[in-house]
Amino acid sequence: MSKRVLTMITVTALAAAVALAAAGIFLRQNREPAWADAGAPDLVARGRIVYQQSCAACHGARLEGQPNWRQPNADGTLPAPPHDVTGHTWHHPDQMLFDITKYGSASVAGAGFKSAMPVYDGVLDDADIWAVLAFIKSHWPPDIQAAQSARSGDTRR
Repeated sequence: MSKRVLTMITVTALAAAVALAAAGIFLRQNREPAWADAGAPDLVARGRIVYQQSCAACHGARLEGQPNWRQPNADGTLPAPPHDVTGHTWHHPDQMLFDITKYGSASVAGAGFKSAMPVYDGVLDDADIWAVLAFIKSHWPPDIQAAQSARSGDTRR
């Protein structure tokens, strides 16, 4: 093999390696979050906006939920629960909260479960759902965040 051919192969291989590395960095930086990171200020700020636009009407501007949230309405649905520490949101792992938000409560509780919670699949993208969850979690004290993270199998903390 000539020196010229070997040089062309080397240059081509290096160019391909650089392109693959750049693509990998781009994809890692631009992929959707895979969990609700309450310690990520940009994610929490995004979640605050989405929450106010899409969730606060039912769950309250201060995450307080609706009155008598444990008592079924006349139609059998439950009022919106609080997302602060007085509610049960923090008792559930991140993926379950994501699934409830995206696919509806019945996706987790079973087809017979009645809920007034809208399905956000096709309404909010995955990143917005994770951001809302991060915003909600950011309001919990550290001990509650730690307990919920343990339920989520979160080893990043």
